[in-house]
Amino acid sequence: MIIGSDSAYFIKARQAGRPVVKDLPKFDLDQYIANYRGKTRVDRLLLIGTTAPLLASEALRAAVSEAKQGRDVGRYNAVVAAIRRILPGDTNAVSDSAWIDRTNKQVKAESDRLETELKGYKNNLIKESIRMGYDDLGQHFHRIGDLTNSVKAYGRMRDFCTTASHVVIMSLRLINVSIDQGNWLAVQTNVQKLRSPGQLSTEAQQTSAKLSAAMGLALLASGNFREAAQEFVETDPRMTQARLDDPSDAEAFNEVVTPNDIAVYGGLCALASMDRNELQKHVLENAKFRTYLELEPHIRRAITFFVSSKYSACLSILESYRSDYLLDLYLQRHLGELYFQIRSKAIQQYFIPFSRVTLAALASAFDADEHTMEQELTSMIKRKHLDARIDLVDRVLLSRTANARSDVHENALKMAKDYERTAHLRILRMEMLNAGLEVSDKGKPGANTTLETVGLDPFHGGASAGNWTSEGIARSLRSGLRG
Repeated sequence: MIIGSDSAYFIKARQAGRPVVKDLPKFDLDQYIANYRGKTRVDRLLLIGTTAPLLASEALRAAVSEAKQGRDVGRYNAVVAAIRRILPGDTNAVSDSAWIDRTNKQVKAESDRLETELKGYKNNLIKESIRMGYDDLGQHFHRIGDLTNSVKAYGRMRDFCTTASHVVIMSLRLINVSIDQGNWLAVQTNVQKLRSPGQLSTEAQQTSAKLSAAMGLALLASGNFREAAQEFVETDPRMTQARLDDPSDAEAFNEVVTPNDIAVYGGLCALASMDRNELQKHVLENAKFRTYLELEPHIRRAITFFVSSKYSACLSILESYRSDYLLDLYLQRHLGELYFQIRSKAIQQYFIPFSRVTLAALASAFDADEHTMEQELTSMIKRKHLDARIDLVDRVLLSRTANARSDVHENALKMAKDYERTAHLRILRMEMLNAGLEVSDKGKPGANTTLETVGLDPFHGGASAGNWTSEGIARSLRSGLRG
């Protein structure tokens, strides 16, 4: 069953400002979701089902199937609620009460068993057993969607970690739970702990790719695109060798992101925040990131075109993949700003050689109509991304020409005023010294009367601007000498 973008749900979504993808993405849904494992499969399918009308039916039914393979009843209910709103006549729109009851009983039994075992470990006072008990309990809570108790279990596990590898395991568990919570500050905190000099163990170095990916996601979520790009482009290429279909592969991080995601996130963040020289040096010539770019050749082409000043070709490639990126779990909310910054940089670079350019020429160069280009330029000028003016009568963009003569005069006057003030203060200080206003006797404590003690030393911040009147100087001198 294919849902149209004119269905009631997607009409309301557009009115509420949420993205609705009308075109089919370039990826095949089954192959795309097969690259991931764990609860992110449900989250990604749910996002696609509530964003892309043409894939809604297939994605939501797959999400129900994935949710029922786990024990997270809350996620299952969220998927069923989405189906009820989008596909009210579908058989999956009615909750499977039998499965919910059975799963809740299994979850309760498992929770009771793990807590009983943990109590036994505590009575025996064996630190390693207690640590493993908290670890099992934290993973159990994470699987059932009780993220708050999962964080608490891992936090209590910290006191029983006796080796560096235990600390690494605990921190990675906390990072995964924090990503599911959307608690990006906790993600950054745990990554920094593992990167601290005291935690530079072999295990921490082996997980450097996961740490870079997690930190990059946290910075991307906070809108810090430049630092996010730096994290992604420095991600260790060992992740590209991971077997995504093998849950036991320690190099895989596909419960969160895949190597293809690293290439896309890093490439877009770099395009939005780095200039052409930095893109060439830190991205295209980066041996680490080159391995990731080979997985997404269109991103490498877009960056190459931007570095070569072929902005229209670069933007055309990015625009052709807009639908795919709007269906990404971590890119969707930032894609508009990323694309705006990339286009802004392209327009800035295009405009540098000119003093004036017609809006028609700009619209032609960037494949847009004049009205859209005018709105983009207005937004850029308001954000101070472009130092120019728009002539709406002649439909021309004019660069602001700096008056070099005026700037030189202004700088000269400022320097003269600064010199005059400095000279006045120095002369005043010398006159006070000549008048014997500084009395120093190291043998008698409290007998020092200096310019600083009376509040008149202009070089130690002792006097405010108001003290430099004759009345202010006399008042400060009298109070200092009496003291």
